[in-house]
Amino acid sequence: MDLLKKAVTGIIILLCFPLLSSAQVRPVFQINYDRIENGIKSEAGVSIVYHDQLVYLYKATDKIQQFIDYKRNEIVNIMQFGNAAYKNILPFSELPEPVFGGNITDILGYSCKYATYNYFSNKIEVWYTTAAPAKGSPYASFLPEKDALALKVVINGNREIVATSIETLEDFTLPKYAPDKARQLSDAEFEEVKINSRFTRLPVFTDERVNFDPETKSVSGEELIAAKTYHFSLGSVILKKVRLSREMCNSGNVFVKLSCRSNGDAYDRTGSVFMIPESEGITVLDAYLNGLGKLPVFTDCSGKNYQGIRKEANYQPPVELMRFFTSFGAGHFNEIRQINNYLWANEAVYKQEVTALIPWEPQDVWIGVFIGNYDKGGHIVSLELDFYPGSVEEADMVPKFILPLFSTINTLEMGGQNYGRLFNNDTLRVVFELPEDVTDLHLLYTSTGHGGWSGGDEFNPKLNQIFIDGEAIYNTIPWRTDCATYRLLNPASGNFSNGLSSSDLSRSNWCPGTLTPPDMVPLNNLEPGQHVLEIVIDQGQDEAESFNHWGVTGVLTGSIKVPK
Repeated sequence: MDLLKKAVTGIIILLCFPLLSSAQVRPVFQINYDRIENGIKSEAGVSIVYHDQLVYLYKATDKIQQFIDYKRNEIVNIMQFGNAAYKNILPFSELPEPVFGGNITDILGYSCKYATYNYFSNKIEVWYTTAAPAKGSPYASFLPEKDALALKVVINGNREIVATSIETLEDFTLPKYAPDKARQLSDAEFEEVKINSRFTRLPVFTDERVNFDPETKSVSGEELIAAKTYHFSLGSVILKKVRLSREMCNSGNVFVKLSCRSNGDAYDRTGSVFMIPESEGITVLDAYLNGLGKLPVFTDCSGKNYQGIRKEANYQPPVELMRFFTSFGAGHFNEIRQINNYLWANEAVYKQEVTALIPWEPQDVWIGVFIGNYDKGGHIVSLELDFYPGSVEEADMVPKFILPLFSTINTLEMGGQNYGRLFNNDTLRVVFELPEDVTDLHLLYTSTGHGGWSGGDEFNPKLNQIFIDGEAIYNTIPWRTDCATYRLLNPASGNFSNGLSSSDLSRSNWCPGTLTPPDMVPLNNLEPGQHVLEIVIDQGQDEAESFNHWGVTGVLTGSIKVPK
């Protein structure tokens, strides 16, 4: 009996061993493709790996791991973001529907079937076989049949991916596939996480109030610490010290993003997002802490004083990152001023690229937001800097040249700093030194006109001229005719008897609820050495208590040649 048991056991072992053995040695196939665009072969090809009913569609360095899972009949995307893993699933039943027929082609010895897709207005052509030992497609969504191996994909007739080989891999370590350990998200949620994972977001302010409050307490310099919000100029300025890392400074693109909603103020106000870089001289921070007397003074031909509006030997004005204008009451006045079929925006959102203005070297900087208002409720703002990686290696990056020259944006208005009223009787002159080896030099010039009555500069085009060393290099009439586009940002805007609203009216380079980007003035022919820059504006005359003024800022930007 014991001998019989042993014999039966031996037979079972022999029968089972081939099955176990074949499961362990299932081959790993790699399908290699050439990438061709407009008939030109790219040096970088494409590969996919197939093993045991699973296709691996990513490289180890990819943030998103993509799989075609034939056991579950679904496409799985997995990504790690922060301390969590997320996944998104697309069942085969929801894949785009192909149109079959015609155009049979031999590829790698296989007679390939043909299918086409119309996807987001793109024509996708796929040649595939079901006879190969592997399955899959370099584009997971374009899988004509479940057992298909796509050997050629053409997009819009000019981009091709063509298989060049199917090889069996030896001693290949397969990437981990653990979909059950990832949190499942909807398509929209996964897309949000995917986008957020691609760049670095630096929050600066979150729901901070910018207002006018005479009871705002002053702060002394000894108390200032990083990462804390300070309120200056009777509440109309908020300021925070932040650290810009090397990764941030070397980003390919940098954007500043601001959201603003009314917290009681009904009017359109001048706003500015600005930066105070590290400096050995005087900055506006000294004036916030110790008063206007710390700033150098420019006196115009009529005897009016303007504090801190231009570069001096030991003073640099702030770097304006964004000029913006608050809306007429978005948020606070939405329910108070209801109009049928007018769906008021809850806030104004502004986003602008500022790559050229971000320091090259990592450092601590002060970031501020100013809104010139006289309302205790004021405005609620949130601000962030978004840093997007570039394609240039750090070793190949070129240092930046950044030199702020002038700013008549009176962020210390509540402390007595004058508006930019000098242009009706004088010229703004700035002396600066251009060092050697500066290339791609530009002046970023931002100009907005103000004087809010019918004859004021806000509503009348005025010529701006820029001179360097007495030579006219640029002239412009700053003017916006698109303000009516933003009507739904302005619930508190006054409505006129002719059907227009105040927010509709054209203005001197600004609209309520929008930002004003700078003009880029090329200065490539400027030689190294000392220069004099002059700003001349055809500013209108005052009327009784009403006066005109101009908010102008100018920053030189460029690149610095590095000796090789």
